[in-house]
Parts: sequence; structure tokens; C-alpha cells
Amino acid sequence: MQAPTWTIGGAVGDIDRAYDNVGAIPDAKTYPARWGEAAAAFRARLSAQGRARLGLPYGAGPRHAYDLFLPEGAPRGLAVFVHGGYWKAFDRSVWSHLAAGPLAHGLAVALPSYTLCPEARISAITAEIAAFLDRASAEVPGPIHLSGHSAGGHLVTRMLCADIGLACADRIARVVSISGVHDLRPLLLTQMNEILRLDAAEARAESPALHAPRPGARLVAVAGGDELPEFRRQNLLLPAIWHGLGAGTEAFEIAGTHHFSVIGGLAEPDSALTRALVGG
Repeated sequence: MQAPTWTIGGAVGDIDRAYDNVGAIPDAKTYPARWGEAAAAFRARLSAQGRARLGLPYGAGPRHAYDLFLPEGAPRGLAVFVHGGYWKAFDRSVWSHLAAGPLAHGLAVALPSYTLCPEARISAITAEIAAFLDRASAEVPGPIHLSGHSAGGHLVTRMLCADIGLACADRIARVVSISGVHDLRPLLLTQMNEILRLDAAEARAESPALHAPRPGARLVAVAGGDELPEFRRQNLLLPAIWHGLGAGTEAFEIAGTHHFSVIGGLAEPDSALTRALVGG
């Protein structure tokens, strides 16, 4: 059988290549170690200052835990970062340093782990993030600012969908989806679906682009200017749809960044990415 094809920037290529960030970024394999080192150093520093609460449970599963970092003084709200990895890789320990930007603006920052595919289906991961969010929001008063990268962008935009029940829904001030995947149906054609185990019904049910946003939803979608064309398309897709359904939406790209470098701005208090998350 001939492999499925996909239009990539005007040329026809295979669907797997359209979503292959590791293959598209020359030094891609160096990033996880670099992220992990920066995250470990950040945790050590915040722990020494008494501003890190690590491994807080939000459920009974082995990956149902989150880390909470506290600003100097009383927090003025809660920021969240949900990691990517195509729902099948990484955990919260790789990303701690990305809390630095919102922390500098007085927000507490929570980063969860979640059960990975194939042990869990994507619909179950969505439910885990909802449970985490209700638990973490009970720890910190004030508005909630959600961010997520890649698969994490999908998960945080699901929290804005009208079908998701959240006790803290009215507190969500904004969601920033970074290189998010907002329509899961193309993934049905990829080799990675052997791990994700999506079927057509779940791909539809778990696609934010096929849901109505919750009333008053505020979405900012961000991608790197050097991302694969399919991620740039996905970045524009959800804001365009939800704008027509009454949500406040914005989309932009950060020039000179790709899928792995675009998230670095969250570690910087004055970056465009941090400003988009904290509002201002």
C-alpha cells in the first residue's frame, strides 16, 4: 500500500514527515539533555529558597503528580505549563526552568506529569489534566493562566472546550497554546498512531477545533516562525475557528524559532511568550 501523502508547503510529502520535528531540526536530539539540566538547576535553586513544592499528588496513578513553584510574596494567580512529547514522552521534571518567566510576574507555577500513551488513551490524558487543574487551582487563589507545548497545547485548549467540566473554569483568564495540535484527525495516518491508538471517533472527540469554546474563552496561539508548515497551519486553525464562535483569539509566530526553541521564552520575564501568558 502506498504511504499517505500530505501537502507540505506546496510540495507533496508523507504525513509522518509533516509531524517529524526531530527529523526537521538538525540538533534536535541535544535538546532533552539541555532542558533537563536547566530544569534540575532551577528546582535546586527554588528548593533552597523554600519556594518549591515537588511531587504533589492530584490522583492515585504513579504519574498523577505536579510540581508547584512559588513567587516571592503572595501569588497573584496560578500559571500552568503542560509539556508535550506527542502524549507519549517526557514528564514534568524536564521543564521546571520554564516557570521562571511567569514567576517573575508574581504567579505561582504548576507543572504536571500525566500518564503516557500507549498506557493511556488521549481522552484519558485529557481527563487527567482536568483533574490536575482542579486540584492545583485549589492550592492557589486568583486567575489561572494556562500554557502548553505541542501535545500540551492540545491539552490546555481542551480545557477551554465547552464539553469539559472544571470546577475552576470561571477562573481561567487565558490559554496560550504553543505549537499546539488542535485537530487530531491527521494523526490517524501517522506511524505514531500505533502508540497513540487513536480511532476516528476519538480523534474527532479530542480535537479542540471540532468543539465550541467555553463562553468568555481567551486563546493565544503561538508557533515558531521556522516550524514545520503543518504546525504553523495547526497554530492558525483554532483561533480562526473559535473567533467565529465568540472567543477572544490571537495568533502569532516568533521569528527565528522552531518547535524546540520556541518555548524558551517562558524562562524569560520580558519575552513575548511570557507576556502573552501573563497578559500585558
